[in-house]
Amino acid sequence: MSRQIRIAVVAGEASGDQLAGPLIAALSERLPDASFVGIGGPRMQAAGLESWFPMETLSVRGYAEAARSVPKILAIRRELIGRLLDDPPDVYIGVDAPDFNLGAEARLRAAGIPTVQYVGPSIWAWRGKRIERIAKSVDHMLVLFPFEPPLYERAGVPVTFVGHPMADEVPSTPDRAAAREQLKVPLAAPVFALLPGSRRGELEQHAGLFVRTARQILAQLPDARFLVPLATRPTRSQFEQALYDHDGLELPITVLFGHSQIAMTAADVVLVASGTASLEAALLRRSMVVTYRVPKLTYRIMWPRRYLPWIGLPNVLAGEYVVPEILQDDATPENLTQALVNQYRDRVVRERQAERFEEMYASLRQGAAGRAAEAVLPILRAPAGRKPPMALARDRVAP
Repeated sequence: MSRQIRIAVVAGEASGDQLAGPLIAALSERLPDASFVGIGGPRMQAAGLESWFPMETLSVRGYAEAARSVPKILAIRRELIGRLLDDPPDVYIGVDAPDFNLGAEARLRAAGIPTVQYVGPSIWAWRGKRIERIAKSVDHMLVLFPFEPPLYERAGVPVTFVGHPMADEVPSTPDRAAAREQLKVPLAAPVFALLPGSRRGELEQHAGLFVRTARQILAQLPDARFLVPLATRPTRSQFEQALYDHDGLELPITVLFGHSQIAMTAADVVLVASGTASLEAALLRRSMVVTYRVPKLTYRIMWPRRYLPWIGLPNVLAGEYVVPEILQDDATPENLTQALVNQYRDRVVRERQAERFEEMYASLRQGAAGRAAEAVLPILRAPAGRKPPMALARDRVAP
């Protein structure tokens, strides 16, 4: 009787859950008897993961928030490592969340457990020296962007470009008219999708700003409509409070529970907090303005460490400014309104952006979950001779 394959998968926030769910499903297709344990959200659990801890506990933003959460996060990581050493998986797959996963991967790899990191840390943007730590922690990298493999190959880290799962889920021809009909938005109205972020800390920075921006857009475009997709009940409640605090209850704003893709498909222009949502907007070929604000201390620490002049993923992929970025102190309702209204009124600019976004869509649509699963299989099937007795392994791993 053959031993059941056991795979550990750990994600730290909603974007990681979206990436890892299809990967678990793809591995299950190839390994029907495999079991999955670790940390994940609803999509990973629906695919078959037994989640040992709430994923939301690992989702923190900024130095101040991280500092408050460190003791709890470290306690979870210690317990996770301990459980995996007691009953070793055939492979550990860390999905994004590099601050959490790289530490776990280093300890597990030292104990003889193969490790895979799905989504490379942004060494191309900042913290480039982190690649030395990656080389000591990871047996194989799975990366989403085509410019990443050479960075890891130069450091001697095995790497596979798999494409971006989001590109696999976006239709080849997004249907704006159908999306507007579904959302009951007038076909001829100027429509703006507002995406202030997926985490509560992001809403603290952006919710009021976005409400005030909508008010100023409406002053210039009286027929404008606004769509605000929010992923969780806490962030939805947070945005609704911002509507109340900033006299926005009478604005033509529709708050949606999820449905970010439909909202962006229906929009003429998107205002998006930098992150994965900006890539989704690009894959939908939607004109956008990228903005972002962080607590002042975080900004002073992080901004000087950047390598690139851009932070929005569409600009990073293009290697130039394709979409405007209005950041930190420059992110005012006046500046955002001007940029958004200008883009709405300039059809030529929107069409040029759409052409660039079509190129990004084609390069990232690779069948990511299947490619990632195929890259993991040889690691699972490698000889297990590296694994020492578990008592010895625990002695080698610091608590």
